[in-house]
Amino acid sequence: MIALDDTPSRLDVARVHGWLASSYWSPGIERSLVERAVAGSHCLGAYDATGAQCGFARMITDRATFAWLADVWVDEAVRGQGIGRAMVRWFLDHPDYAGIRRIGLTTADAHGVYAALGFTPLMRPERYMERLAPAFAAMLAEVS
Repeated sequence: MIALDDTPSRLDVARVHGWLASSYWSPGIERSLVERAVAGSHCLGAYDATGAQCGFARMITDRATFAWLADVWVDEAVRGQGIGRAMVRWFLDHPDYAGIRRIGLTTADAHGVYAALGFTPLMRPERYMERLAPAFAAMLAEVS
């Protein structure tokens, strides 16, 4: 049985850092940057029956009009059990996010997971822009 919990002190930040540093979207990310991201976000952990953390997700939001779902990660040993979907559903059902007009995210490989939860491609992609830090843009160019 997997438990979902947003208690900040329960997060295993070292483990989260390891996961994110090995991801395609933030390879080699510094631990201090992960710590800052965690501190500025509403984070959720997934925990197995022993209490070990096996998943992570975070929401960045004003809790009124906009939210960004980021860093959804499930440990490889327990993937395919619906944990990622359960974490996303937890945020979507959370009262703090009721009425949010737009929740965004990016993914390279989990479109089906998010589509099943109501996410769609951008309705008006021509209106969206982004500003990337030069080092991050270079990193993305290398992994594209």
